[in-house]
Amino acid sequence: MTHTQTGAGAPILLAFSGGLDTSFLVPWLAEKYGRPVITLTVDTGGLDATDARILGERARALGAVEHHLVDARADYFEQVLQYLIMGNVRRGQLYPLCVGAERSVQAQILAREAVRLKAPTIAHGCTAAGNDQVRFEVALRTLAPGLEQLAPVRDQSFKRAEQLKFLEERGLPIPPYGAAYSVNRGLWGVTIGGQETLTSGGSLPESAWVLSSGAFDTPRPPLKLVIGFEKGRPAMLDGKRMDPVRLITELESLAAPYAIGRGIHLGDTIIGTKGRVAFEAPAAEILLTAHRELEKLTLSARQQRIKDSLAAPYGDYVHEGQHLDPVCRDIEALLTSSQARVTGAVHCLLRPGSLFIEGLDSPHSLMKASRGVYGEAAGEWSPADALGFSRMVALPAMFWSRAAAGEEQ
Repeated sequence: MTHTQTGAGAPILLAFSGGLDTSFLVPWLAEKYGRPVITLTVDTGGLDATDARILGERARALGAVEHHLVDARADYFEQVLQYLIMGNVRRGQLYPLCVGAERSVQAQILAREAVRLKAPTIAHGCTAAGNDQVRFEVALRTLAPGLEQLAPVRDQSFKRAEQLKFLEERGLPIPPYGAAYSVNRGLWGVTIGGQETLTSGGSLPESAWVLSSGAFDTPRPPLKLVIGFEKGRPAMLDGKRMDPVRLITELESLAAPYAIGRGIHLGDTIIGTKGRVAFEAPAAEILLTAHRELEKLTLSARQQRIKDSLAAPYGDYVHEGQHLDPVCRDIEALLTSSQARVTGAVHCLLRPGSLFIEGLDSPHSLMKASRGVYGEAAGEWSPADALGFSRMVALPAMFWSRAAAGEEQ
């Protein structure tokens, strides 16, 4: 679909985060194409009422003819986050997919709203060097291949300093982080990109952390929390039943001042380069760690092994924008089945920069199911059984050694 096919008065729907890239695009698109720009913010976490109001005001001040906000936090949890928890998914054994995992949900809503608002063109602020360009465009081409897609920051190779100058020259609002840092915030955490993350050697200054800045200046006293899970889903915090979105939000507010879940991830981008990004994910860190320990108590070794073997590629598919591929539904079915007995309470201790699991319990504890006591007493077996088992387990290695030595039968 070309610009001439869309018509001079047809609106452009811009995915609007309020950061520098999308703030720049509101006036740039209007000037470049001479068409009205409608901004859409899909809330997948990290926005309170004040933030939402400020975003709307900024979008209109930048020249948007309309601004829309869609609360997609519950959809984000149901479609993506619950499976990241069930799979204990981290990228590079560190990064809990704080930002990026929500793109398929956002793309679904963008496509739906484009039809409702009669906007034949969707624009986004992704760059040529990042992952989001792939995530958005794969999802949008899957969901709405007839929509025109514009990615001017990528296609025109705009630099952040150029965008900042463009806004300043027109007296338009500048995002709070300006050109120094690229900040993305969602229900599962925050990512921060800046000059320090362009190489592998440096760390962020303390002032650049969004949720936990100054956490070590005046250390807080230890904090104990109890996380309750039901069939693998977070359901209770300190004995209070909560829906998952509220639980994650409250957990973040409690754990962020302790700098829980702060890190810098170095990994492989979708396009094949190495990339580095700082992140803060207090709720994700606690829930993933607590859930992992509860699974150790309630799942068999084979369940854990098979589940882990599928959770890793699932995390890759989500990270790479392939969440809409049907194989993800197949993996989700197994993850859901595996969680039938992952119910219980996990006791957590928070100290500045440290999460410690003190203990846990479950009505489906496999530890309680045995009459044996590890390292102390036999249970459903005898000492003679244990001796015979050891002999049998040793046979393959014994045969291998015998064969290597050339011994005859």
